[in-house]
Amino acid sequence: MRVRERILATTAGTVVLLSLLTPAASAATVKVANSAELKNALSTVAPGTTIELAANTTFSGNFKASRSGTASGRVTLTGPRSAALSASGGRTFELTGSYWTLSGFSVTGGQKGVMALGVHNTVVDGLKVSGLGHEAIHFQHGSTDNVVRNNEISDTGKEYGGYGEGIYFGSAKSNWPGGQPDRSDRNKALDNRIGPNVRAEAIDVKEGTTGGELRGNTFDGTGQSGENYADSFVDIKGNNYVIADNKGSRVFVHDAEYGGFEVHVQLDGWGQNNTFSGNVSDPRAQSAYGYYVVKAAQATTKVCASNKATNAGKGFANVTPTAGC
Repeated sequence: MRVRERILATTAGTVVLLSLLTPAASAATVKVANSAELKNALSTVAPGTTIELAANTTFSGNFKASRSGTASGRVTLTGPRSAALSASGGRTFELTGSYWTLSGFSVTGGQKGVMALGVHNTVVDGLKVSGLGHEAIHFQHGSTDNVVRNNEISDTGKEYGGYGEGIYFGSAKSNWPGGQPDRSDRNKALDNRIGPNVRAEAIDVKEGTTGGELRGNTFDGTGQSGENYADSFVDIKGNNYVIADNKGSRVFVHDAEYGGFEVHVQLDGWGQNNTFSGNVSDPRAQSAYGYYVVKAAQATTKVCASNKATNAGKGFANVTPTAGC
């Protein structure tokens, strides 16, 4: 409720403030039933607006959303699973506005599914993302404080398996804007189901990113390609990540040593201070560890004794488990 004050003059000349309670203005809902209506809604949306996708409808094309919501007036794009954004190539949904919530609908058919660049405080919740040429959901170019949760991701990397990540935070150092680290920091991946046929890593965390969380996700590595070293559920190259309570089964089998959950150092100073706890790694491979940490990251990485590993021919981990975490 908003308070409006009215000044009333009494017969004695005394001024009194009378507070009148009036309802806050209701947020607008815009219903869209075709691609043209959706593109128009995305280009004109205001903070506090909900764009509602019609059920049993395919919205064909490449969609862009550059306008932002606010902390008190988020923009929401929502619809049932039968509402599908579908592209024949390129980025199916490109987001450059902040304070968005994407919920419920399906994304399919493009080279990249949901591509977010320089966005903040955005939530991707409960989407079905599948049938992509490259990755499914990617936050990069300084995207911070975002949450990717409760999504179902499958069938990625159809054009090139090595680019078929399920969820991707940051950019490889070769793609850093202006040569400076892509500070896509404090992003979270929570309670997602990733796989089968996710042909690269289920979650790839790049050097240059810091302070994120991967928790409660379930990985099915059936169909992983092994291309471009895609051979794990999770590949951590950033700093200060918490990787907890995830479950993964099956990974691609390389001849070289590797693990279901991995830490790598692509650049000095990165791949440090990461903690793994309460995860279950079931790589189902004789040449795999449950958890594999490259030598340059071993001094600062915690692979807690609370983790579990099954069907890992090389053993639990290539580092000594850390007690008490």
